[in-house]
Amino acid sequence: MVFGPASRLGVSLFEETPSLELMPGHSQEEVETVILAVYRHVFGNAYVMESERATIPESQFKRGELSVREFVRALAKSDAYRSRFFDTCPRYRFIELNFKHLLGRAPDGLEEMRTHSTILDTQGFEAEIDSYLDTDEYQNAYGENIVPFYRGYKTQPGKNMVGFTHMFALLRGASSSDFKGSISGKAPVLNKFVIQETPLPIVPPSGGTVGDGWAFQEYAMNARSRAGLGAQAEGKVYRITVTGYRSSGTTVINKVSKFRRSNQVYLVPFDRLSQEYQRIHKQGGVIASITAVN
Repeated sequence: MVFGPASRLGVSLFEETPSLELMPGHSQEEVETVILAVYRHVFGNAYVMESERATIPESQFKRGELSVREFVRALAKSDAYRSRFFDTCPRYRFIELNFKHLLGRAPDGLEEMRTHSTILDTQGFEAEIDSYLDTDEYQNAYGENIVPFYRGYKTQPGKNMVGFTHMFALLRGASSSDFKGSISGKAPVLNKFVIQETPLPIVPPSGGTVGDGWAFQEYAMNARSRAGLGAQAEGKVYRITVTGYRSSGTTVINKVSKFRRSNQVYLVPFDRLSQEYQRIHKQGGVIASITAVN
């Protein structure tokens, strides 16, 4: 079951698209469709140039010498995948993307991240890729001939809600790219949130207008403000994430520039929430999320 309206959360395309399986007696056109789907999933929707394609595994797959699973393995071990997601990315960014690209979910927690970090240290890059594809989880989810798909945005029996919310931080809509389109760049998206097993607010991806919501990202400390919090503040404290502020330092033909400043995070006690709402709206800010801190 999907949490909330799929269209608002940026996953409606995944929810409405059935899984793709290469069936016996397939046509050449169906084979080409599967090849493109595997590239799109394994490379996180990033554009792959013709010169970067794995021509030998493609030919083997077209001749029926490779299953979908083995074709996925070949792409994940390719020079193109390695150069994009391993050679130039921090270790934990690489691992969280492997979970997304190969198992269709976010890592469950610190122990899973540690396990894969150890595999990298002791056995290397190719063994790390195999450690996802040779699991019962992969077999049960995709078998030999189903193209991997994103599963982590759905609530699942036996899975905690922390990993579920983390998936929304990794998966920012069907048009996002893990290569150049990620708001985190090459830095880990989850990082300390996996280590501390901290759930994240589920925020809709960017929609092009102020009211459509904004993609989640971790904020620098200088973008945080404490609104009246002190030793005597009582009751619950809430974190308000605000975006949509206009820059006040640049003018264009006597009008305030439309370029937006960095998002702001305010820590507000419950008894000041109403007052803070009014102040933010008067300043032109848009509240992206409100989450309890304690």
